[in-house]
Amino acid sequence: MFVLELTYTAPLDEIDALREAHMEWVDEQFEAGVFVVSGRKKPLDGGVILAVGDDRDRIEAVVASDPFVQEEVCAYRVTEFTVSRTARGLEEYRQSSGRV
Repeated sequence: MFVLELTYTAPLDEIDALREAHMEWVDEQFEAGVFVVSGRKKPLDGGVILAVGDDRDRIEAVVASDPFVQEEVCAYRVTEFTVSRTARGLEEYRQSSGRV
């Protein structure tokens, strides 16, 4: 699983001009089963997304397709982690750590 942290690098008016295209892209990723959670950060200087996958190159390619990235108005920090515990109902996202 991956934590995708977006940080805006442009004024909010530039972000807002691209928000509809960005949200369409977000919706596409949810439909494809790549994203499981997303939302704005507080204070509003970016957002956070949880993405499912075990192929970092694939996730990096998804990030590169974000209109915010293509128009260079935000930067992403991509953090990969192994899901070892979840709340009830989220067991499908648990991963093996590879440790014995």
